[in-house]
Amino acid sequence: MNNTRVTLAVNNASSMSAYVAFPEGSGPFPAMIVFQEAFGVNGHIRSVTDRLAKEGYIAIAPELFHRTAPVGFEGAYNDFAALAPHFHAITTETLEADTQAAYDWLLGQNNVQQNKIGCIGFCLGGKASFIANTYLPLTAAISFYGGGVHTLADRAVNMKAPQLFFWGGNDTHILPEHRNAIIEAIETVGKDYTNVVISTADHGFFNEERPAYNIEASKEAWALVKEFLKNKFAIDQ
Repeated sequence: MNNTRVTLAVNNASSMSAYVAFPEGSGPFPAMIVFQEAFGVNGHIRSVTDRLAKEGYIAIAPELFHRTAPVGFEGAYNDFAALAPHFHAITTETLEADTQAAYDWLLGQNNVQQNKIGCIGFCLGGKASFIANTYLPLTAAISFYGGGVHTLADRAVNMKAPQLFFWGGNDTHILPEHRNAIIEAIETVGKDYTNVVISTADHGFFNEERPAYNIEASKEAWALVKEFLKNKFAIDQ
């Protein structure tokens, strides 16, 4: 596995840095877009990107705060106020544009299997993952504790690929009625999904750098992630 940084063109009007990890070998490989939490493409997000590469995916993590923050921005977990200007500058339209840029970059790589591209995201990125799945012809999508996904219920009809959702049962930021709203919307339009609520987990349970990290929930979720992607990408392992 090796990694690098690339610069992506967004709407032909701005540029966005992204962290990319490659598997060993020449491929071609399936690919994943990795969407950050509110804290930037930090050590946790880079580690997820690296883990996916070790599983055989080319993985790219775009810096969603590129319009308001410097390249390589990483916010502190205990200072959300400092993140607010960047977080609040994010819109559905900017997420669509940034997702398109990452997707187009993957399509331009000769070692990517173009019919096997998916995405995964956490918190803010969980919302981005759902948006991407309603906007791009993906093969699979995964959303960890996606804040605000329930406000996008009307987009469920546009889902392109099966989506795997993870929620923490102890999450006080995303309430049961929020997660129920998006699942009910998906069921209403008959789209393919898998819904996982881990009763002992809190918001951010997959992030080993946060106090809410839950090692058992994290291990179980990662096992499901690997199996979900293996099945949806039709990978023999």
